[in-house]
Amino acid sequence: MTPELHLSTGQLDLWLLTLPDSGGSPGRLAIRELDDAERRRADSFRRRADRRLYTATHIALRRVLGAYLRVPPEELAFSRARCPRCGGPHGRPVLAGEHPDVPYFSLSHSRGAALIGVADSPVGVDIEQLPRADRVEVCASALHPYERSELDRRSPEQRQALFARLWTRKEAYLKGIGIGVGGWMSRTYLGDGGPGAPPQPVGWTVLDVPCDPGHAAAAAIRSVRPRTVVRHLPPEAVLVDEGLRSDTRGRSQENTVQAGRGRG
Repeated sequence: MTPELHLSTGQLDLWLLTLPDSGGSPGRLAIRELDDAERRRADSFRRRADRRLYTATHIALRRVLGAYLRVPPEELAFSRARCPRCGGPHGRPVLAGEHPDVPYFSLSHSRGAALIGVADSPVGVDIEQLPRADRVEVCASALHPYERSELDRRSPEQRQALFARLWTRKEAYLKGIGIGVGGWMSRTYLGDGGPGAPPQPVGWTVLDVPCDPGHAAAAAIRSVRPRTVVRHLPPEAVLVDEGLRSDTRGRSQENTVQAGRGRG
């Protein structure tokens, strides 16, 4: 039975999903809960693993949001908010239709892992597989200059992990404010801070999310000092005849070190 979830004021709920074994039957995923657009998008992926990842994460998103709204997952409809930069219809994903107390949400997935964020204020999440050393060298130029200096001060063994943390913080924050990454990556500082460091975004909290050793994850919320709860979804949470069935009490992360904390 799918639990009913409750979102408290000022709370950020984070859901980490362990994906089903890719060797299992794709028919076991609850594909019927997706809409036509999602099915077409899934079919557009050439690699079977990518199709399965997209399908599983969107089933999880529907089931999580459905539990907050007391609505069957397949009845949810999605749209896009207006872009805060240009006003075009390509801003953050939003729920369409009439639902009371509609939460803000964000979804990210990467190579077998997924993260969902749900809150009562704008939120963004990102999860990334740890990059290869050559990717760090290529992509470091997209970071803020002060972040690049922080990266340069690290040993080669530390650079990959730090780069992944910086990148996920930035993607989470930019998704939270509703714009794409692009050139905005280099304009916002979300490093580790310290004396002489540039200011960070006002009114936002950006935090690292504990996950498996092969990934880095972050969340950003337009709130100061939110209560953050991390919940873990087992693989069967996205299968036919299954449901969330996790420990919905979650695990409080209020005392987790919150790197990149914005100022109120």
